[in-house]
Amino acid sequence: MELNDSTIKKIRWLIVFTVIAVVTGINYRSLLALLVRAVGILTPFLLGGVVAFILNVPMRAIERILPIKKDSQFRRPLSMCLTFVFVIGILLLVTFVVIPQLFDTVLNLQYSLPVFWNDVKQGAEKLFSKYPEIADYINNIQIDWKTYLERIVQFLSVGAGTVLSSTLSAALSIISGVTTFAIGLVFAIYILLQKEILSRQIKKFMKAFLPDHATRRILEVLSLTSRTFSNFLAGQCVEAVILGSMFFLTLSFLRLPYALLIGVLIAFTALIPMFGALIGCGIGAFLMLMVKPFDAALFLVIFFVLQQIEGNLIYPHVVGNSVGLPAIWVLVAVTIGGSAMGIAGMLIFIPLCSVIYALLREAVNKRILTKERERRKKPVKQ
Repeated sequence: MELNDSTIKKIRWLIVFTVIAVVTGINYRSLLALLVRAVGILTPFLLGGVVAFILNVPMRAIERILPIKKDSQFRRPLSMCLTFVFVIGILLLVTFVVIPQLFDTVLNLQYSLPVFWNDVKQGAEKLFSKYPEIADYINNIQIDWKTYLERIVQFLSVGAGTVLSSTLSAALSIISGVTTFAIGLVFAIYILLQKEILSRQIKKFMKAFLPDHATRRILEVLSLTSRTFSNFLAGQCVEAVILGSMFFLTLSFLRLPYALLIGVLIAFTALIPMFGALIGCGIGAFLMLMVKPFDAALFLVIFFVLQQIEGNLIYPHVVGNSVGLPAIWVLVAVTIGGSAMGIAGMLIFIPLCSVIYALLREAVNKRILTKERERRKKPVKQ
Protein backbone atom coordinates (compact mmCIF):
# COMPACT_ATOMS: atom_id res chain seq x y z
CA MET A 1 0.00 0.00 0.00
CA GLU A 2 1.38 3.38 -1.03
CA LEU A 3 1.80 5.80 1.89
CA ASN A 4 0.62 9.03 0.34
CA ASP A 5 -0.97 11.95 2.18
CA SER A 6 -4.49 10.59 1.80
CA THR A 7 -3.55 7.16 3.19
CA ILE A 8 -1.66 8.67 6.13
CA LYS A 9 -4.67 10.85 6.94
CA LYS A 10 -6.99 7.83 6.92
CA ILE A 11 -4.63 5.86 9.18
CA ARG A 12 -4.39 8.81 11.56
CA TRP A 13 -8.18 9.06 11.87
CA LEU A 14 -8.46 5.28 12.30
CA ILE A 15 -6.00 5.43 15.20
CA VAL A 16 -7.90 8.33 16.78
CA PHE A 17 -11.21 6.47 16.42
CA THR A 18 -9.69 3.30 17.95
CA VAL A 19 -8.29 5.23 20.94
CA ILE A 20 -11.66 6.95 21.53
CA ALA A 21 -13.52 3.63 21.28
CA VAL A 22 -11.16 1.94 23.78
CA VAL A 23 -11.31 4.85 26.26
CA THR A 24 -15.11 4.96 25.96
CA GLY A 25 -15.39 1.20 26.54
CA ILE A 26 -13.22 1.32 29.65
CA ASN A 27 -14.84 4.41 31.21
CA TYR A 28 -18.40 4.04 29.93
CA ARG A 29 -19.96 4.40 33.40
CA SER A 30 -18.19 7.68 34.10
CA LEU A 31 -19.10 8.93 30.63
CA LEU A 32 -22.76 8.00 31.15
CA ALA A 33 -22.83 9.81 34.49
CA LEU A 34 -21.21 12.84 32.84
CA LEU A 35 -23.77 12.70 30.03
CA VAL A 36 -26.68 12.55 32.50
CA ARG A 37 -25.26 15.53 34.38
CA ALA A 38 -24.80 17.49 31.15
CA VAL A 39 -28.40 16.76 30.13
CA GLY A 40 -29.58 17.97 33.56
CA ILE A 41 -27.67 21.23 33.13
CA LEU A 42 -29.01 21.72 29.60
CA THR A 43 -32.62 20.80 30.51
CA PRO A 44 -33.89 24.44 30.67
CA PHE A 45 -32.46 25.18 27.24
CA LEU A 46 -33.78 21.94 25.74
CA LEU A 47 -37.20 22.75 27.20
CA GLY A 48 -36.97 26.27 25.79
CA GLY A 49 -36.16 24.88 22.36
CA VAL A 50 -39.18 22.55 22.48
CA VAL A 51 -41.49 25.38 23.63
CA ALA A 52 -40.15 27.66 20.91
CA PHE A 53 -40.65 24.98 18.26
CA ILE A 54 -44.27 24.38 19.34
CA LEU A 55 -45.14 28.08 19.60
CA ASN A 56 -43.49 28.78 16.26
CA VAL A 57 -46.24 26.82 14.47
CA PRO A 58 -49.12 29.21 15.34
CA MET A 59 -46.76 32.22 15.35
CA ARG A 60 -45.89 31.72 11.69
CA ALA A 61 -49.58 31.59 10.77
CA ILE A 62 -50.32 34.74 12.79
CA GLU A 63 -47.32 36.53 11.32
CA ARG A 64 -48.50 35.78 7.78
CA ILE A 65 -51.94 37.33 8.31
CA LEU A 66 -50.79 40.43 10.20
CA PRO A 67 -51.55 43.61 8.21
CA ILE A 68 -48.04 44.98 8.87
CA LYS A 69 -45.12 45.39 6.49
CA LYS A 70 -42.70 42.48 6.48
CA ASP A 71 -39.71 44.68 7.26
CA SER A 72 -41.40 46.33 10.24
CA GLN A 73 -39.58 45.87 13.55
CA PHE A 74 -42.91 45.47 15.36
CA ARG A 75 -44.11 42.50 13.24
CA ARG A 76 -42.21 39.76 15.08
CA PRO A 77 -42.82 40.97 18.70
CA LEU A 78 -46.51 41.57 17.95
CA SER A 79 -46.98 38.13 16.40
CA MET A 80 -45.22 36.51 19.36
CA CYS A 81 -47.42 38.39 21.87
CA LEU A 82 -50.56 37.39 19.94
CA THR A 83 -49.36 33.78 19.98
CA PHE A 84 -48.99 33.82 23.77
CA VAL A 85 -52.41 35.47 24.10
CA PHE A 86 -53.93 32.83 21.82
CA VAL A 87 -52.42 29.86 23.70
CA ILE A 88 -53.17 31.26 27.17
CA GLY A 89 -56.69 32.20 26.04
CA ILE A 90 -57.41 28.63 24.92
CA LEU A 91 -56.11 27.24 28.22
CA LEU A 92 -58.20 29.69 30.24
CA LEU A 93 -61.29 29.01 28.13
CA VAL A 94 -60.96 25.27 28.63
CA THR A 95 -60.29 25.79 32.34
CA PHE A 96 -63.41 27.92 32.81
CA VAL A 97 -65.46 25.35 30.89
CA VAL A 98 -64.14 22.24 32.65
CA ILE A 99 -63.66 23.39 36.27
CA PRO A 100 -67.28 24.55 36.88
CA GLN A 101 -68.54 21.31 35.34
CA LEU A 102 -66.20 19.25 37.53
CA PHE A 103 -67.23 21.26 40.62
CA ASP A 104 -70.92 20.64 39.93
CA THR A 105 -70.20 16.98 39.28
CA VAL A 106 -68.38 16.56 42.60
CA LEU A 107 -71.26 18.26 44.41
CA ASN A 108 -73.77 15.98 42.72
CA LEU A 109 -71.78 12.89 43.70
CA GLN A 110 -72.80 13.32 47.35
CA TYR A 111 -76.39 12.71 46.25
CA SER A 112 -75.76 10.14 43.53
CA LEU A 113 -73.27 7.97 45.45
CA PRO A 114 -75.77 6.88 48.18
CA VAL A 115 -78.32 5.99 45.51
CA PHE A 116 -75.69 4.05 43.58
CA TRP A 117 -74.55 2.27 46.75
CA ASN A 118 -78.14 1.29 47.63
CA ASP A 119 -78.64 -0.11 44.13
CA VAL A 120 -75.43 -2.13 44.46
CA LYS A 121 -76.48 -3.35 47.91
CA GLN A 122 -79.93 -4.43 46.70
CA GLY A 123 -78.41 -6.17 43.71
CA ALA A 124 -75.94 -8.02 45.96
CA GLU A 125 -78.74 -9.11 48.32
CA LYS A 126 -80.75 -10.49 45.39
CA LEU A 127 -77.65 -12.29 44.10
CA PHE A 128 -76.89 -13.85 47.49
CA SER A 129 -80.51 -14.94 47.98
CA LYS A 130 -80.50 -16.56 44.57
CA TYR A 131 -77.05 -18.15 44.96
CA PRO A 132 -76.47 -18.88 48.68
CA GLU A 133 -73.20 -20.72 47.97
CA ILE A 134 -71.57 -17.34 47.16
CA ALA A 135 -72.50 -16.01 50.62
CA ASP A 136 -71.19 -19.22 52.24
CA TYR A 137 -67.90 -18.89 50.37
CA ILE A 138 -67.48 -15.26 51.51
CA ASN A 139 -68.30 -16.17 55.12
CA ASN A 140 -65.68 -18.95 55.11
CA ILE A 141 -62.89 -16.56 54.12
CA GLN A 142 -60.51 -16.17 57.09
CA ILE A 143 -58.69 -12.86 57.52
CA ASP A 144 -55.88 -12.48 60.04
CA TRP A 145 -56.73 -8.95 61.16
CA LYS A 146 -54.01 -8.92 63.85
CA THR A 147 -51.24 -9.48 61.31
CA TYR A 148 -52.65 -6.82 58.98
CA LEU A 149 -52.92 -4.30 61.85
CA GLU A 150 -49.31 -5.00 62.89
CA ARG A 151 -48.13 -4.42 59.31
CA ILE A 152 -50.12 -1.17 59.08
CA VAL A 153 -48.65 0.10 62.38
CA GLN A 154 -45.14 -0.85 61.26
CA PHE A 155 -45.64 0.91 57.92
CA LEU A 156 -46.93 4.06 59.60
CA SER A 157 -44.08 4.13 62.10
CA VAL A 158 -41.49 3.80 59.35
CA GLY A 159 -43.30 6.14 56.96
CA ALA A 160 -43.90 8.90 59.49
CA GLY A 161 -40.19 9.56 59.69
CA THR A 162 -39.95 10.09 55.94
CA VAL A 163 -42.98 12.38 55.58
CA LEU A 164 -41.01 15.53 56.41
CA SER A 165 -38.12 14.66 54.11
CA SER A 166 -40.55 13.70 51.32
CA THR A 167 -42.42 16.99 51.73
CA LEU A 168 -39.16 18.93 51.63
CA SER A 169 -38.02 17.01 48.55
CA ALA A 170 -41.36 17.66 46.83
CA ALA A 171 -41.14 21.39 47.63
CA LEU A 172 -37.58 21.56 46.27
CA SER A 173 -38.65 19.66 43.15
CA ILE A 174 -41.53 22.10 42.56
CA ILE A 175 -39.21 25.10 42.99
CA SER A 176 -36.65 23.51 40.65
CA GLY A 177 -39.35 22.73 38.08
CA VAL A 178 -40.74 26.27 38.17
CA THR A 179 -37.23 27.71 37.82
CA THR A 180 -36.42 25.39 34.92
CA PHE A 181 -39.67 26.31 33.16
CA ALA A 182 -39.06 30.05 33.69
CA ILE A 183 -35.54 29.85 32.25
CA GLY A 184 -36.80 27.71 29.36
CA LEU A 185 -39.61 30.18 28.62
CA VAL A 186 -37.20 33.13 28.53
CA PHE A 187 -34.88 31.12 26.25
CA ALA A 188 -37.84 30.27 24.00
CA ILE A 189 -38.74 33.97 23.70
CA TYR A 190 -35.17 34.77 22.61
CA ILE A 191 -35.29 31.97 20.03
CA LEU A 192 -38.61 33.16 18.61
CA LEU A 193 -37.45 36.75 18.36
CA GLN A 194 -34.11 35.90 16.72
CA LYS A 195 -34.76 32.63 14.90
CA GLU A 196 -33.46 33.87 11.54
CA ILE A 197 -30.22 35.10 13.13
CA LEU A 198 -29.73 31.78 14.95
CA SER A 199 -30.44 29.84 11.75
CA ARG A 200 -27.91 31.91 9.82
CA GLN A 201 -25.26 31.45 12.53
CA ILE A 202 -25.75 27.67 12.61
CA LYS A 203 -25.44 27.47 8.81
CA LYS A 204 -22.23 29.52 8.86
CA PHE A 205 -20.80 27.28 11.60
CA MET A 206 -21.53 24.12 9.61
CA LYS A 207 -20.12 25.58 6.40
CA ALA A 208 -16.94 26.54 8.24
CA PHE A 209 -16.25 23.15 9.87
CA LEU A 210 -18.03 20.59 7.65
CA PRO A 211 -17.69 19.60 4.00
CA ASP A 212 -20.16 21.20 1.60
CA HIS A 213 -21.98 17.95 0.80
CA ALA A 214 -22.35 17.12 4.52
CA THR A 215 -23.67 20.61 5.27
CA ARG A 216 -26.14 20.41 2.41
CA ARG A 217 -27.38 16.97 3.52
CA ILE A 218 -27.72 17.99 7.19
CA LEU A 219 -29.72 21.08 6.22
CA GLU A 220 -32.03 18.95 4.03
CA VAL A 221 -32.67 16.51 6.89
CA LEU A 222 -33.25 19.35 9.38
CA SER A 223 -35.67 21.04 6.99
CA LEU A 224 -37.57 17.76 6.51
CA THR A 225 -37.66 17.19 10.28
CA SER A 226 -38.94 20.68 11.03
CA ARG A 227 -41.62 20.46 8.34
CA THR A 228 -42.73 17.01 9.49
CA PHE A 229 -42.97 17.90 13.18
CA SER A 230 -44.85 21.12 12.39
CA ASN A 231 -47.35 19.28 10.20
CA PHE A 232 -47.77 16.63 12.89
CA LEU A 233 -48.56 19.19 15.60
CA ALA A 234 -51.10 20.91 13.36
CA GLY A 235 -52.69 17.61 12.34
CA GLN A 236 -52.85 16.36 15.92
CA CYS A 237 -54.62 19.53 17.08
CA VAL A 238 -57.12 19.32 14.19
CA GLU A 239 -57.80 15.65 14.96
CA ALA A 240 -58.37 16.43 18.68
CA VAL A 241 -60.84 19.21 17.86
CA ILE A 242 -62.73 16.93 15.42
CA LEU A 243 -62.97 14.09 17.94
CA GLY A 244 -64.06 16.35 20.81
CA SER A 245 -66.71 17.95 18.61
CA MET A 246 -67.99 14.53 17.53
CA PHE A 247 -68.46 13.46 21.15
CA PHE A 248 -70.07 16.75 22.18
CA LEU A 249 -72.57 16.72 19.31
CA THR A 250 -73.40 13.01 19.68
CA LEU A 251 -73.91 13.16 23.45
CA SER A 252 -75.93 16.37 23.15
CA PHE A 253 -78.14 14.83 20.46
CA LEU A 254 -78.81 11.77 22.64
CA ARG A 255 -79.36 14.03 25.70
CA LEU A 256 -76.70 12.27 27.77
CA PRO A 257 -75.21 14.14 30.77
CA TYR A 258 -71.80 15.86 30.83
CA ALA A 259 -71.69 16.32 27.05
CA LEU A 260 -69.58 19.50 27.15
CA LEU A 261 -67.26 18.23 29.89
CA ILE A 262 -66.62 14.90 28.18
CA GLY A 263 -66.15 16.55 24.79
CA VAL A 264 -63.51 18.94 26.15
CA LEU A 265 -61.75 16.19 28.12
CA ILE A 266 -61.60 13.86 25.13
CA ALA A 267 -60.37 16.71 22.91
CA PHE A 268 -57.53 17.40 25.34
CA THR A 269 -56.61 13.78 26.00
CA ALA A 270 -56.81 13.03 22.26
CA LEU A 271 -53.60 15.05 21.88
CA ILE A 272 -52.00 11.79 23.06
CA PRO A 273 -51.95 9.82 19.79
CA MET A 274 -54.36 6.94 19.20
CA PHE A 275 -55.00 5.95 22.85
CA GLY A 276 -55.39 9.27 24.69
CA ALA A 277 -59.17 9.37 24.35
CA LEU A 278 -59.41 6.27 26.57
CA ILE A 279 -58.67 8.52 29.57
CA GLY A 280 -61.69 10.69 28.76
CA CYS A 281 -63.72 7.52 28.22
CA GLY A 282 -62.91 6.26 31.71
CA ILE A 283 -63.80 9.55 33.38
CA GLY A 284 -67.00 9.96 31.38
CA ALA A 285 -68.15 6.38 32.05
CA PHE A 286 -67.52 6.80 35.81
CA LEU A 287 -69.48 10.06 36.01
CA MET A 288 -72.44 8.62 34.09
CA LEU A 289 -72.33 5.43 36.18
CA MET A 290 -72.94 7.52 39.30
CA VAL A 291 -76.02 9.09 37.70
CA LYS A 292 -77.54 6.31 35.62
CA PRO A 293 -75.79 3.00 34.78
CA PHE A 294 -77.68 2.65 31.50
CA ASP A 295 -76.25 5.99 30.32
CA ALA A 296 -72.75 4.72 31.12
CA ALA A 297 -73.32 1.57 29.06
CA LEU A 298 -74.72 3.64 26.16
CA PHE A 299 -71.76 6.01 26.40
CA LEU A 300 -69.30 3.10 26.15
CA VAL A 301 -71.04 1.88 22.99
CA ILE A 302 -70.93 5.41 21.51
CA PHE A 303 -67.27 5.76 22.49
CA PHE A 304 -66.17 2.57 20.77
CA VAL A 305 -68.17 3.42 17.63
CA LEU A 306 -66.73 6.93 17.39
CA GLN A 307 -63.27 5.63 18.31
CA GLN A 308 -63.40 3.17 15.42
CA ILE A 309 -64.42 5.95 13.04
CA GLU A 310 -61.66 8.19 14.39
CA GLY A 311 -58.97 5.48 14.48
CA ASN A 312 -59.67 4.00 11.03
CA LEU A 313 -60.77 7.05 9.04
CA ILE A 314 -59.94 10.39 10.65
CA TYR A 315 -56.60 9.85 12.41
CA PRO A 316 -54.68 7.99 9.67
CA HIS A 317 -55.83 10.50 7.03
CA VAL A 318 -55.49 13.73 9.06
CA VAL A 319 -52.31 12.93 11.01
CA GLY A 320 -50.92 10.26 8.70
CA ASN A 321 -51.20 12.49 5.64
CA SER A 322 -49.85 15.50 7.53
CA VAL A 323 -46.60 13.65 8.23
CA GLY A 324 -46.53 11.58 5.04
CA LEU A 325 -46.66 8.28 6.95
CA PRO A 326 -48.97 5.38 5.96
CA ALA A 327 -51.66 4.43 8.48
CA ILE A 328 -50.05 1.10 9.43
CA TRP A 329 -46.75 2.80 10.31
CA VAL A 330 -48.61 5.41 12.38
CA LEU A 331 -49.91 2.58 14.57
CA VAL A 332 -46.45 0.98 14.76
CA ALA A 333 -44.84 4.31 15.71
CA VAL A 334 -47.41 4.96 18.47
CA THR A 335 -46.97 1.45 19.90
CA ILE A 336 -43.17 1.55 19.92
CA GLY A 337 -43.01 5.13 21.19
CA GLY A 338 -45.46 4.43 24.00
CA SER A 339 -43.53 1.33 25.08
CA ALA A 340 -40.18 3.13 25.01
CA MET A 341 -40.96 6.60 26.39
CA GLY A 342 -44.61 6.71 27.43
CA ILE A 343 -46.78 9.65 26.34
CA ALA A 344 -43.78 11.70 25.18
CA GLY A 345 -42.69 8.77 23.00
CA MET A 346 -46.13 8.64 21.35
CA LEU A 347 -45.87 12.32 20.46
CA ILE A 348 -42.28 12.10 19.21
CA PHE A 349 -42.15 8.78 17.38
CA ILE A 350 -44.80 9.53 14.73
CA PRO A 351 -42.95 12.49 13.13
CA LEU A 352 -39.60 10.81 13.86
CA CYS A 353 -40.68 7.65 12.04
CA SER A 354 -42.01 9.85 9.24
CA VAL A 355 -38.57 11.43 8.80
CA ILE A 356 -36.88 8.00 8.83
CA TYR A 357 -39.51 6.68 6.40
CA ALA A 358 -38.90 9.57 3.98
CA LEU A 359 -35.10 9.16 4.16
CA LEU A 360 -35.33 5.38 3.65
CA ARG A 361 -37.74 5.82 0.75
CA GLU A 362 -35.33 8.26 -0.89
CA ALA A 363 -32.35 5.93 -0.34
CA VAL A 364 -34.24 2.86 -1.63
CA ASN A 365 -35.44 4.66 -4.76
CA LYS A 366 -31.94 5.96 -5.43
CA ARG A 367 -30.37 2.50 -5.09
CA ILE A 368 -33.01 0.90 -7.32
CA LEU A 369 -32.43 3.59 -9.96
CA THR A 370 -28.66 3.05 -9.75
CA LYS A 371 -29.02 -0.72 -10.16
CA GLU A 372 -31.32 -0.29 -13.17
CA ARG A 373 -28.77 2.03 -14.81
CA GLU A 374 -25.96 -0.46 -14.17
CA ARG A 375 -28.10 -3.28 -15.58
CA ARG A 376 -28.73 -1.29 -18.78
CA LYS A 377 -25.01 -0.58 -19.18
CA LYS A 378 -24.04 -4.26 -19.02
CA PRO A 379 -23.55 -5.79 -22.48
CA VAL A 380 -26.10 -8.40 -23.48
CA LYS A 381 -24.54 -11.88 -23.86
CA GLN A 382 -24.94 -13.37 -27.35
